[in-house]
Amino acid sequence: MRKIVVSIIFVFTSLMAKVDYSEMSTQELIAIMGYVKSENKKAFNKELNSRVPLMNTKEYEMYKKNKEKLNR
Repeated sequence: MRKIVVSIIFVFTSLMAKVDYSEMSTQELIAIMGYVKSENKKAFNKELNSRVPLMNTKEYEMYKKNKEKLNR
């Protein structure tokens, strides 16, 4: 019984740990560049790349400045 409870808790926390980057602002995405866990990088890059054409000048300059952090 205890193993079942632990398994259910593990599955639930795994599902809840998924990050939804679409709910973050562009500034927040730029700020966390380089700090995203490797398992979340694909979703992060997809969301960030969809925002690049919509960035204002200030956001784009911050993006360019932090872009080198993406490859770490």
